[in-house]
Amino acid sequence: MTVSPARPGRGASPRTARAINDRLALRLLQREGPLTAAQLKELTGMSRPSVADLVERLQKSGLIEVVGEAGEARRGPNARLYGIVADRAYVAGLDVRIESIGVEVADLLGRTAARAERPVPVGADLAGLVESGVELLLATAREAGAAALHTVACGAPGQVDPGSGRMRPSGALPAWHGALVDEVRRRLGVPVLLENEVNLAAVAEQRARSLAGAPEDETFVLLWIGGGVGAGVVLDGRLRRGVSGGAGEVGFLPVSATGGVPRADDCDDGYHGMVGSRAVCALGRSHGLAVDPAADAAAAAALVRSALACGADGFLDALAERIALGAAAVCAVLDPGVVVLAGEVGSAGGPELAARTAAAFARISPLRTDFHVSETAAPVLRGAVTVAMDAAQLDVFAPPA
Repeated sequence: MTVSPARPGRGASPRTARAINDRLALRLLQREGPLTAAQLKELTGMSRPSVADLVERLQKSGLIEVVGEAGEARRGPNARLYGIVADRAYVAGLDVRIESIGVEVADLLGRTAARAERPVPVGADLAGLVESGVELLLATAREAGAAALHTVACGAPGQVDPGSGRMRPSGALPAWHGALVDEVRRRLGVPVLLENEVNLAAVAEQRARSLAGAPEDETFVLLWIGGGVGAGVVLDGRLRRGVSGGAGEVGFLPVSATGGVPRADDCDDGYHGMVGSRAVCALGRSHGLAVDPAADAAAAAALVRSALACGADGFLDALAERIALGAAAVCAVLDPGVVVLAGEVGSAGGPELAARTAAAFARISPLRTDFHVSETAAPVLRGAVTVAMDAAQLDVFAPPA
């Protein structure tokens, strides 16, 4: 598909047009991989001299380099393949959970250079957790060969204030999450972006779906079912956070297995209490299944996989009905057309749980909605790296003067 180049018009200088075209070329190289000058000409619709000038500018700026040659028979300048200098800068993603801290360091193309995870000890003090998290980040960066990090993005459960970029206080979530982000900002002195962890999973899913051929302006809801319960809302290709950063806090939906209603500081009597890990484990026990007493996300995921293996239809159908109830509430308002199941339980259920959920959904909702399962590995980390990478590229790929 040809993308029209910038044309200097009224109020637009040639320098502005060059800057826009440089960004266009860098975006194409990011999405398509290495390209020849002829391929850049075809994709942008620019003239041959304009492409030659563009390539020279970007090479001099250290943004692109020759990475090979196209074809076996041709040699010379026309066969040169140009690619982004991906190790010009490194970014990092942090996945801060109640029970663990995960880190991924990647280059400017999002290629993983190093990844690590560390459990959070029960009863650990705040200062020790914060120091442990910073040390893990720095050690992973060293392992990746990153002398310095350009941008860090962090995902954590809870609401992030859109204005301040900080965690909103919550009695149900640990205080050290926000303290860790503050300490990373202080120690590294680089941009540190904070986002709700399910929102980051939705970002990763959107990028993966786009690369697989889905339109960039696709609408879908990622429904996270695991230790926590939440939703990432992507409408017309844009992640929606809401006025207070609380869009997708479906754990507080007033649907309950107990007949109660959630409180502002406790969602156990809301949708979370129906499909969170403890509820899933309790449901399994009520169907006579063996359940790990930990009743955490890992236990719930293991229970679902075991139920699938032994054909525990009663449990699986009951779980699907619970998931469908919350999905129906979300879809009645947003009508996204696509719901992606994710999280420890959603992923463990695979296509079979998605199909059972779709069948249960069809019985209670007239809306045409497809149910899929996320296949993105480590989606929160991937989303964090994607957000950090996009932010870094805006700075590093700033066109030369």
